[in-house]
Amino acid sequence: MLSVLANETYRRLFGAQIIALLGTGLLTVALGLLAYDLAGSHAGAVLGTALTIKMIAYVGFAPVINALVTRLPKKPVLISADLIRAAMALCLPFITETWQIYVVIFLLQSASATFTPAFQSLIPSVLKDEKDYTRALSLSRLAYDLEALASPAIAALLLTVLSYNSLFLGTVGGFLFSALMVTFTTVPANAPAHPEDASSLWHRTTLGARIFWNNRRLRSLLALNLVVSAPTALVLVNSVVIVRDFLQRPETDLALALACFGIGSMVVALAAPMVLERFGDRAVMLTGATATPLALTGATVLLFQPASDATWWSLLGLWFLLGAGNSTILTPSARLLREASTEETRPYVFTAQFSLSHACYIISYPLAGIAGAAAGLGLSSLALTILAMIGAAGAFISWPRHGTGTTETLEQGDEQPVGPHRHGSP
Repeated sequence: MLSVLANETYRRLFGAQIIALLGTGLLTVALGLLAYDLAGSHAGAVLGTALTIKMIAYVGFAPVINALVTRLPKKPVLISADLIRAAMALCLPFITETWQIYVVIFLLQSASATFTPAFQSLIPSVLKDEKDYTRALSLSRLAYDLEALASPAIAALLLTVLSYNSLFLGTVGGFLFSALMVTFTTVPANAPAHPEDASSLWHRTTLGARIFWNNRRLRSLLALNLVVSAPTALVLVNSVVIVRDFLQRPETDLALALACFGIGSMVVALAAPMVLERFGDRAVMLTGATATPLALTGATVLLFQPASDATWWSLLGLWFLLGAGNSTILTPSARLLREASTEETRPYVFTAQFSLSHACYIISYPLAGIAGAAAGLGLSSLALTILAMIGAAGAFISWPRHGTGTTETLEQGDEQPVGPHRHGSP
């Protein structure tokens, strides 16, 4: 997998991604402490509102921003987004009112909604070989999982000698380093001008979503996004309640539970290049769509039972399986985006995936948090299980067994170009 780092351009971009991820992880910890400092027992409501604002920025603004900047050179777009993120993070230590958090988070996440799709759509142009691209996807998945484990540990270490406001400076440094790495990287030039680029803003804003709807594999990916959102919401939102309240276990066990989720994801990411080479995207991703609802069903049964020592160990196993199921879907997903797009349409397709996948969390987060608080952990888990089952059913129905599953036109006179059928895919 590490052989892909021999590509100098990708190596620098990957280094920028790693440092920016660590900075974002520090931001997550520091933001929680800032919210508690400002709102006390109402900190959860502040964070919940901030999370909702983040999703609104991702879902509502990412397609519009991409439509506005898609013909601009990638390098200045990425650098500008990093500098805006750094500037917003630098404002956070000086915040004195909760409404100020919401404004800064909206601007910061709008910049992230610019950076992330542009970055992701750039990698297929850097790594044109399919095997190299698959290795890069696995490496990126590992980076996200390792960040989820490393950032809290680094934050805890820094908090022993620094105030939480100092963590925001680490976030600023991460974004500035990312901008610096991009500055010294040779980024491929934009694809030649395409007729789509001269069309109306509305046409360009909705182009990615229309490509999704006219490609059966991408319609399946939409359903798979719903599957992924269910266990993610359960683990991220309710793990603390399950460990501390339901199981009455110490704070350190929360870290262990979250680590099991991350380790399950990393195991699959490590095996992904070999497994995808042998079985193809459809078999692997639909296996994840089958395994995830089954593991959620196990979690639901567990949460309806009285707590015991056996419950704890079962929880760790289920969290491992949920992480593995998620990674089975997430790791290969960009292969579908690459296959269903050309150089010209790729930014639109990657932005649509970024926006539409985050839209699923607008459903799953309230099911986990609000339903969990109002109706109990068991019923909340049951609702998320049903959500995952609906997504899995949609994925199986939409994904064709043979061929690309693409309709010939988006609309009259608007062709949807699709790459060649991927070798090894059923």
